[in-house]
Amino acid sequence: MLTFLPLEEIAAIEASMKQPDYVPNTAQKQLAEAVTRFVHGEEGLAQALKTTEALRPGAATALDAATLEAIAGDAPSCSLAASQVSGVPLTDVMVAAGMLKSKGEVRRLIKGGGVYLNNVKVLDEHQVVQPADLIEKRLLLLAAGKKNKMLVRVSQ
Repeated sequence: MLTFLPLEEIAAIEASMKQPDYVPNTAQKQLAEAVTRFVHGEEGLAQALKTTEALRPGAATALDAATLEAIAGDAPSCSLAASQVSGVPLTDVMVAAGMLKSKGEVRRLIKGGGVYLNNVKVLDEHQVVQPADLIEKRLLLLAAGKKNKMLVRVSQ
């Protein structure tokens, strides 16, 4: 295990895992935070936590370009022209971005509740991407399921 936490703190974390009210992955999160803090400092940890929360589908965290650009190296991304995004059905945008192979796949996933636009669940299979959906007029965060995300850079 890679950590610089004191052995007493590690023992306390281990003991908490045996409690009936233990929330899964709490220990992993604590250890990951400790390593991130050691490597990147408090500011880096704060940015990492903000980014992690921002990527969670349905998260209430307001997305901003700085947060999305911070994850750009770790998450898949693509560039599309504004004409391929603004005023275009989301099904078309997701296929153009390479998220799914067909509009039918996108529609099925929307019906199943698995498509998110900027962390907001898409309920309408005919939804059109509006200029207001663009974060700082240049970015979109698409998600197909919980783990398949795509940062779309929109060029004017």
